[in-house]
Amino acid sequence: MAIGAGVFETVLIVTSGRAAGGSVIGVTVRAVVFIAAVLVVVRMYSGQRWARWVLTGALGLLGTLSLTADPVLWLAEGNSINEAVRNSGAVDLLFGGSRVVHVAAVLCGCVLMFVPSANAYFRTRPPRPAHGPTPVGDRL
Repeated sequence: MAIGAGVFETVLIVTSGRAAGGSVIGVTVRAVVFIAAVLVVVRMYSGQRWARWVLTGALGLLGTLSLTADPVLWLAEGNSINEAVRNSGAVDLLFGGSRVVHVAAVLCGCVLMFVPSANAYFRTRPPRPAHGPTPVGDRL
């Protein structure tokens, strides 16, 4: 869900015409991050224990900081959420809503990767390649 929200935000800003100069670089960086996230999620699903730590550190910590730093600094400057909402258009509200979903999905995902059932999954599931045939015993 977090990756989907990030893609939505990127498409929204680019199609709305609000992307600043250098948007090609920004979109490229975001695309690389989204592709890397998908690849790491696939590795995590296949039982690679390192993948949840990469997701937690790179996207959970650094990603959340990159998503929240500007809004927190904006609020620290004395700006008002109520005023911002009153002065917002549809694109602003869609972007803000998507950003809230994005951050919530990242934080929930980080927590859920370490609940007891997830820990049991990584303890009992032997790591296997993310690609290739599924062992017969895993098909049931």
